[in-house]
Amino acid sequence: MLDRNAMAQLKGLRDELEAQNERVDATIKGTQHRYGFAITADGREVFVPPDEMLKVLPGDKVAICIRPATNKKGKQDKPGRTVAEIERLIETGVDEFVGHIVQKGKAVFVVPDLAGLSRWLFIPPHARNGVSPGDLAHCALLRHPIKDGKPSAKVLSSFGEPGSAGIENQYCAARAKLPPAWSDKLAQPLIDAASKKAPLEDTARLDLTSLPFVSIDAARTVDIDDALHAEVTANGWQLSVAVADPTAYLKDLSDVTALVARRGSSVYFHGEVIPMMPEGISQGLCALAEDTPRPALVCQMQIAEDGTIGHFEFHKAVIRSHAKLAYAAVDRYVTGKSDDLIAHANPLEALVQVYRTLRERREQQELVMEERREYRWMLGEDKQIAEIDSFEKLASQHLVEECMIAANKCAATFLRNAGAPGPFVVHGGFREDRVKETKTFLEKHRPDLAETSLDTLAGYRAVLADLSGAGHSLPLREMVNRLLSRAIVTDQPGPHMGLATEAYTNFTSPLRKALDFFVHLQITACLEGQTGAAYPVENLADITRAIDRSREAVTAADRRLTANYLKKLKQAGRTRFMGMVSHITSSGFTVKLTDTGLEGLVDLRPDEEKFSFDKWTMSLTSTTRRFELLQSVEVDFAGAPAEQDYLAQFTLVDGCGLKPPKEPTEAQSEAVTDTSQAKAPDEDDSANAAANDTTN
Repeated sequence: MLDRNAMAQLKGLRDELEAQNERVDATIKGTQHRYGFAITADGREVFVPPDEMLKVLPGDKVAICIRPATNKKGKQDKPGRTVAEIERLIETGVDEFVGHIVQKGKAVFVVPDLAGLSRWLFIPPHARNGVSPGDLAHCALLRHPIKDGKPSAKVLSSFGEPGSAGIENQYCAARAKLPPAWSDKLAQPLIDAASKKAPLEDTARLDLTSLPFVSIDAARTVDIDDALHAEVTANGWQLSVAVADPTAYLKDLSDVTALVARRGSSVYFHGEVIPMMPEGISQGLCALAEDTPRPALVCQMQIAEDGTIGHFEFHKAVIRSHAKLAYAAVDRYVTGKSDDLIAHANPLEALVQVYRTLRERREQQELVMEERREYRWMLGEDKQIAEIDSFEKLASQHLVEECMIAANKCAATFLRNAGAPGPFVVHGGFREDRVKETKTFLEKHRPDLAETSLDTLAGYRAVLADLSGAGHSLPLREMVNRLLSRAIVTDQPGPHMGLATEAYTNFTSPLRKALDFFVHLQITACLEGQTGAAYPVENLADITRAIDRSREAVTAADRRLTANYLKKLKQAGRTRFMGMVSHITSSGFTVKLTDTGLEGLVDLRPDEEKFSFDKWTMSLTSTTRRFELLQSVEVDFAGAPAEQDYLAQFTLVDGCGLKPPKEPTEAQSEAVTDTSQAKAPDEDDSANAAANDTTN
């Protein structure tokens, strides 16, 4: 038996060893298994064993002790292997979430729809809020598991059963934590405050109500945010782009920039819109409604006959739209199919001339996005896809687009020349970490361009224009997409490589986009002689995050609607589709269905044949088959599993992607000739050969 001194020595040794263990703060990363990881500030991933994971939730910020790992017998595991022991919860990463309700015996649980969390959370009887098993629900954490490993949740609201009309949009919006649609309670204080402003009485605003602006938009659009006018001049044209100015009503209101930034933009689900602004403002006070005076920011540009934008000016103005014209009607007029709009002939003719001139210059001097076929979903009363049709953009839509791009370029140039902190939209072109790979790509496919400077507008444009050209045996322009960076929103000016222009921003949709609202704030400040930031620069990051969340929500809802539609077609006996390879990776490819534009995944990993991926040709090749970008394929719909977030899964039809047979060598041809002379095939052999030819 140990005496007191020995016990004290052992305790001291134990305390000394304990003091040597590292203690740090970390963030919990869950997995689909019972274990997880603790991510430290310096990027290390420390294993969290199952017993410790019971105390935490994904995203939790915790204090951990990093200890040597032990085996089942309590002895130290492999040297250097460590585990995290949870000591204290700093901040939970789970507050509100969505999931589906399940019942086990009399107990009710929610299965959270959260990445890295596979456990069920108990819902006490008093916190069930009338939900039923199978419902999709919006929930909140009621009790954290840090003390005893037993978390619980409460139901905030139920979306209803899967299949309820519109549930896909509602569920995915809540999952992405989008701000809710404007209720009267939320919207009315903002509308009341804005209504007290009188921008039409501002004598500093230029009166342009006599200029015959027209709006060109979809027939059903009510939040009209732009109007156009063009007239012929001695040296070309004067193009005026008037944009609704909500900042005239909102700029002095408390926290309005944070409010707008948190929403990021209007969110366009199929069959539903969550507007960025209350309709009482976007449709009531600000929209450029026909024959109604409205405050606007107006960009007036002098356009030369070669499409060059010369002198331009921005004005705080009051304008009056003289007509609301629908895209379809304008298209019929400009293509000579109708003279219904003859009353607007002069401004429309001038706008058409400006459009063609601007477009031609951009095609010759800048970069124009390649035309893509568009798809329109028609929803039934159940808010599910009833039909999908395809269409191409109208000439009238291109007309408006060119005018908007011209105004956006002028807005960016104006802010840059004024020394203002943007906001700008900057696109860096090729990713900095992929420059070497890009050079190798060009050496393999377009060696004449391999030494081109990729970080200049001229060099980038030369490369992209060449890759987009006809005559290449491979779809080089599509292949290079993986090497390109994403555009960013910043307070620092820079080129937009994707458009091949020196500066760019978004100015023309302030009723629907937070960035455009901020640009209006800054332009107005500059016009009033202030070049400092007219908006909190830190809000730009909020806008980016909000837009990413919106995109995530819309994509998730579209996947569910797509899955439901394909399942409906399958029940009706249609499972086979023609499609095109739109994206390719080492494990398979994305297929885009030809007649509907719907997309899904072809996973080649379970295939009996093994495929090798060639990133230089963006192709997958096996012994008998080959797939590459833009290749036509025939597929069968296999399902859309919930565990893969309802992404449609397809399988290849037998014989799809077969390589063409190799040409026989001269020796092989002679051998075939000798064989045919030795034995003539009978009728059955000929029939079998013909059948094989048809199959292949």
